[in-house]
Amino acid sequence: MRYVDDAPAAVLAAAKDMLRRGLVEGTAGNISARQEDGSIVITPSSVDYADMALDDLVVIDLDGEPISAKEGRSPSSEKLLHLACYKAFDDIGSVIHSHPVHATMFAVAHRGIPACIDEFSIYVGGDVRCTAYGASGTADVGAEAVKALEGRGAALLANHGMVAVGPKPSTVLHITALVERSAHIVWGAESLGGPRPLPDEVNQGFAGIYGFLRQNPM
Repeated sequence: MRYVDDAPAAVLAAAKDMLRRGLVEGTAGNISARQEDGSIVITPSSVDYADMALDDLVVIDLDGEPISAKEGRSPSSEKLLHLACYKAFDDIGSVIHSHPVHATMFAVAHRGIPACIDEFSIYVGGDVRCTAYGASGTADVGAEAVKALEGRGAALLANHGMVAVGPKPSTVLHITALVERSAHIVWGAESLGGPRPLPDEVNQGFAGIYGFLRQNPM
């Protein structure tokens, strides 16, 4: 089971950085990390990232029940998405759900993002798949995300946004930003005749690197 050292500090730092990068606005999106005892530190519901502090974070168990929480704070409404990912993948220590503009455009269109850039497959594992639709906050979102995340570092959530997974919040935030940048590039390439995917053998080789890095994070 992978966990994150000083998970609360790592979650808060990533939350602030996610807002700074424009990957979310206001209170949208959520970040979590797994602790050594198996509990999950997650951002609270309805607290602006600009104002969020360490004592605003909530600790929950794998059933979603609060272990510790400041009065008036409750775990993110998307906790079921996070918990589904942790239960499915022992090799991840963090989950980030975000609403970046270009990646969400693909999610709204129910289109995956093709692996057209070398570094994309290295850090994400290949094409980013789009899930079947699941209503926000329901177990369906997590169940569909787990399917789309098999062998990948990110997935699009139909009509919603994206989810990314990895060893620690800073790495998962890098994946999130890379997917958003690639979505922007692919969207622009559509006006130039459409993106051209990398050769299959290249993507397979890069996917192998992704698999190694996922099991042996730096």
